[in-house]
Amino acid sequence: MTVHASHPDIVKRLKRASGHLKSTIQMLEDDKACLDIAQQLYAVEKAITNAKRTLIHDHLDHCLKDVLHTECSMSDYKLSEFKEITKYL
Repeated sequence: MTVHASHPDIVKRLKRASGHLKSTIQMLEDDKACLDIAQQLYAVEKAITNAKRTLIHDHLDHCLKDVLHTECSMSDYKLSEFKEITKYL
């Protein structure tokens, strides 16, 4: 398995999302204001979205770049993989 340079950044973003989510749960349990809870949920969503975007961009940059230098059957596989990952955008 290849280690990607972006993975530490993705882990950092997901840990941030985890922290926001824990705060959100505590806010709900403490009956905090809905506006504050919505703001925390938005922070969770943005952190996860940014982690996902970073992962997909890294995949496109590094994993599919070599498709130009591969044989046709491998190119077909990589194109299929590209189509599959785009559903997560």
